[in-house]
Amino acid sequence: MEYGFYTVASAIPSVRVADCDYNLSAIESIVDEAVAKGVGILAFPELCITGYTCQDLFLQDFLIDKAEDSVRKLMDYTVSKDIILVVGVPVRTNGMLLNCAAVLQKGTIVGMVVKKFLPNYNEFYEKRWFSSSNDITDDINLEYAGENVRLSARQPLFQTHDGVVFGVELCEDLWSPLPPSTEMTLAGADIIVNLSASDELIGKHEYLLSLVSQQSARLICGYVYSGCGFGESTQDVVYGGNALIFENGAMLAASERFITSPQLVVSQIDVERIRGERRRNTSFAHAMHGMSLPMVKCKPSEPKQIHTSSFIRKIDRHPFIPHTNDMTKSCNEIFNIQVAGLAKRLVHTNCHTVVVGVSGGLDSTLALLVCTRTFDKIGYDRKGIVGVTMPGFGTTDRTYNNAISLMRELGVTIKEINISDSVIQHFKDIGHDASIHDVTYENCQARERTQILMDLSNKLGGMVVGTGDLSELALGWATYNGDHMSMYGVNVSIPKTLIRHLVGYVANNEVGGKAHETLMDIIDTPISPELIPADDNGEIKQKTEDLVGPYELHDFFIFYTLRYGFSPKKVYFLCRQAFNGDEYSNDTIKHWLKVFYRRFFTQQFKRSCLPDGPKVGSVSLSPRGDWRMPSDASYNIWLKECECL
Repeated sequence: MEYGFYTVASAIPSVRVADCDYNLSAIESIVDEAVAKGVGILAFPELCITGYTCQDLFLQDFLIDKAEDSVRKLMDYTVSKDIILVVGVPVRTNGMLLNCAAVLQKGTIVGMVVKKFLPNYNEFYEKRWFSSSNDITDDINLEYAGENVRLSARQPLFQTHDGVVFGVELCEDLWSPLPPSTEMTLAGADIIVNLSASDELIGKHEYLLSLVSQQSARLICGYVYSGCGFGESTQDVVYGGNALIFENGAMLAASERFITSPQLVVSQIDVERIRGERRRNTSFAHAMHGMSLPMVKCKPSEPKQIHTSSFIRKIDRHPFIPHTNDMTKSCNEIFNIQVAGLAKRLVHTNCHTVVVGVSGGLDSTLALLVCTRTFDKIGYDRKGIVGVTMPGFGTTDRTYNNAISLMRELGVTIKEINISDSVIQHFKDIGHDASIHDVTYENCQARERTQILMDLSNKLGGMVVGTGDLSELALGWATYNGDHMSMYGVNVSIPKTLIRHLVGYVANNEVGGKAHETLMDIIDTPISPELIPADDNGEIKQKTEDLVGPYELHDFFIFYTLRYGFSPKKVYFLCRQAFNGDEYSNDTIKHWLKVFYRRFFTQQFKRSCLPDGPKVGSVSLSPRGDWRMPSDASYNIWLKECECL
């Protein structure tokens, strides 16, 4: 299970009702395809050996015997194949017919799971033919297909040779008020396999997707769903064929419905991520108390390596940016969280004035947009927003003009305070040579600006709204007690890539004319603190991403390191998959990954005393909530692993 990923697949064979020979051949052909793709667990639909829609033919002993013989042949067929199959088959025992899922591996039956909940509300009343696992009062030891099989009212769990634990439920079990998968995951199952035969009705597919998504999210598990498709009887209903793979609420892969040819849907479930999420979720841990199920160990198998060529999951380059069909709703939700946080602070302090340093860059632009929305929401006059531009040694005409233009278009109060003379005087006071453009030269400017904002807010009876973002905080790219400090930080949990996206959204959807032009130019402006004088052409000379690295890489590192706690090796692997060599070489990714870990650890002291600010996404660095870390923790083992990449 390299990098924590385990390859699974959901299959939809074309079947013929009651033709076990044909169905066996269809299953075997899909098995070969799955083996070639390195699949570890392969799920087939409910009763796929016979077909689900046999109806009273299930009362024919000849069909049941033929199904058992087909299972025996399938075992022989897979004796040398390194894969686990989960197939649906009717099993006769003790005067009962049971709807079962047989777990097969290397020529043996590892175990069987009996369906618990039998539907009686559609055209196929399963209770007419089948008994429930609840009808098994004592465990049954059954001789089946040449193997000794135990059937129990308690569904067992199965553990692969590399430690992945999976459970099996059948169709209606999922739709019940208390699905067996709930107990299975609380007893340790990482993945749930569902063998199903759900017919198609108007609106039912959307409900099914919601059901599987919610169950996998609630149980923090992988979910592999295989539903009957072409070939089942259409006497009264139609089976569209649903092969679905979900992980913790997110769809990884899905089949196309109403297809007449066989389908195999393959993906990789991140078991490491699932287990990490469960450790973080204390409610899950509390619910696990006292839960246990029998565990059946599968046979040893060859380790399945995950290489770049065999990795099929899509990794988002920009994990912080929402990807939904309704971007208006997503962007408004982000703004509304920021606005609600600031509004509460203003109302609580009875404050009608805010002071914002407006530089013409992305961060201050978003903060200013949040302030205007907040004032509009609570009925304050926008003139109570005091936008302060503070030109200095590195300020360019481009950023200065954009700052003035944006404030003018938004209708806020504009105040300009040049800091050059004040900083030069400060250099004299502390004995610093102004020709030496070192950290003192830069930080004196940042702290002068913060002092102006703080003192001005006192004079006006207002509060300073901070502009710093999550990316800068993670990297420590902020002057301690300079731009690091404010009275409320509205951008504190929004990374740079998301800020660029939000400003672009406002530019393209909410404003026009000069405001649109200004916002688009701000987006296109190189990110810079503008603390070093411009070049001979008056252009920005100090570009942040040249110094600390591309923000899209760092935001990627932040997300997977903080959100999931992944190792440097896994973060590096995922980053390579996400960018696929298109923009960054492996050496470039490795270089900036080392920079990220070094800066993240050494700059924690700045995050330990952050001002208040609203949490917007799943990652936050607030020392009072999501991230608590000693300021003097060592980064050695992280960098050592980076060196071995």
